[in-house]
Amino acid sequence: MNVAVQALPAMLSRLKLTALRDQLDSLLDEASRQELNLREALAFLCQAEIARKDQRRIAMGTSIAKFPCVRTLQDFEFQAQPSVDPKQIRELALGRWIASGDSLLLQGPPGVGKTHLAIALGREAIQRGYSVLFSTAVSLVAVLAKAQTEGRLEERLTQYAKPKLLIVDELGYLPLEKNAAHLFFQLVSRRYGRGAMLLTTNRSIEEWGEVFGDTVLATAILDRLLHHSHVITIHGESYRLREKRRSGLMKKAPEEGKKQ
Repeated sequence: MNVAVQALPAMLSRLKLTALRDQLDSLLDEASRQELNLREALAFLCQAEIARKDQRRIAMGTSIAKFPCVRTLQDFEFQAQPSVDPKQIRELALGRWIASGDSLLLQGPPGVGKTHLAIALGREAIQRGYSVLFSTAVSLVAVLAKAQTEGRLEERLTQYAKPKLLIVDELGYLPLEKNAAHLFFQLVSRRYGRGAMLLTTNRSIEEWGEVFGDTVLATAILDRLLHHSHVITIHGESYRLREKRRSGLMKKAPEEGKKQ
């Protein structure tokens, strides 16, 4: 056997072509079976290597994002939430708003699918090569407050500023204390014009003064978030309540005007 052929696995390792190294025999057999010419075979081998690298990149990006669960756009019940436009969501999934550093606000009552969409869009972003980080609002401000106490706030703000997309879930479910609200403002200011943000909230924009305990501060935050933004308001019934009604655990509320 030619010395170069014997050294092929080592050369592929040195070039970090691990998919070709690990699957070389089967890939060459497949290329032969398809009767590919040299150029076609080379393209076939390159496709296999790129697919492996993409798979690993997506797995790593998903791990770093720290999603609480797996949710996809394919699993979202658009027919159950007619206020959500599937075409608009598919457009957002392309990620052009992330590349532009825009904000996306998903607002609506609990249980209508805001977190599901946030995670699904985050996963789509990773597949398109964007770095993503997911956090609840409560957890995020707690981390910032701890870093402030330890004298590491600047370091933590820099860390949160790095991902191309930062997802902040459940903003407004609990009002923020004054210091926490100011920390959140610092984060929004740090990312403004640099990275995209996706926020889910059960409170309307008009109620953000209550969320942050300061109308002026809320206005300053909204000014930055809404400068280049997409706002989707989701109406409808909670998935969880609907499932309970289906199972008979809850009865549907009587229609207004009907006798009990």
